[in-house]
Amino acid sequence: MIDNPRSPRIRAVAKLHKREARSQTGLFLLEGPQAVAEALTYRPELVVELYATPTALERYADIGQTAVDAGVDVEFVTEQVLEAMADTVTPQGIVAVCHQFPTSVKDILRPGGDGRPPRLIAILEEVRDPGNAGTIIRAADAAGADGVILSGRSVDLYNPKVVRASTGSIFHLPIAVNVELDAVLERARIAGLTILAADIKGDDLLAVRSLGVLARPTAWLFGNEARGLTDEQLLHADRVVSVPLYGKAESMNLATAASVCLYESAFAQREAD
Repeated sequence: MIDNPRSPRIRAVAKLHKREARSQTGLFLLEGPQAVAEALTYRPELVVELYATPTALERYADIGQTAVDAGVDVEFVTEQVLEAMADTVTPQGIVAVCHQFPTSVKDILRPGGDGRPPRLIAILEEVRDPGNAGTIIRAADAAGADGVILSGRSVDLYNPKVVRASTGSIFHLPIAVNVELDAVLERARIAGLTILAADIKGDDLLAVRSLGVLARPTAWLFGNEARGLTDEQLLHADRVVSVPLYGKAESMNLATAASVCLYESAFAQREAD
């Protein structure tokens, strides 16, 4: 059992809280039983190291068995060592180190076996809040999206808070990072996707759906939490769409609005099927 929280190995894991260390190593930190279970189930080849306290592994025995089945060794550590590695204040006793695994935009936009373009894509431009980014990835996964694309001005995909907020969804669908927005929008249009920009100045979402627009293969574009999308960026969209507010709320959280947009597209596409 590893019991020294100041050992070089443990300090190297803790450094993955920082973007510089993640960029240098190509690794990232994964915390909590849910996220670790998803990694072991869907992408076990990415797991480099797996650490757990004996108590946590006893509580989450299924994770131990999944690790064994995947050929991943579990290193036992003390509570103090686990706390030294984790980014959260109250870690749940299980931490993994994984390889980063970004997908290319070309692969996300590649036609399927039937020759058709992907049906639903989320594009994030300058989304800076890790919780929002991770939640949008989770919503895109739940809505059956074909991929998520983060511009180079958005938060780092492998930020521990993004990873936690996605609750394992980063292992379920392809995600491209560090791309130029103009180039992505051009490629999406060439691939046959309708580009819909989410903005408060846009047309009512339900009215757009009633016209059949949401049933088409779609790339949703979501902007910065505070400033939204610029006028120039909105001009690149085929249509600007807003989520209507029926109550007294002044606005809607970006991740919530994005979830509504993605699910409305998912509903419309499946209804059309």
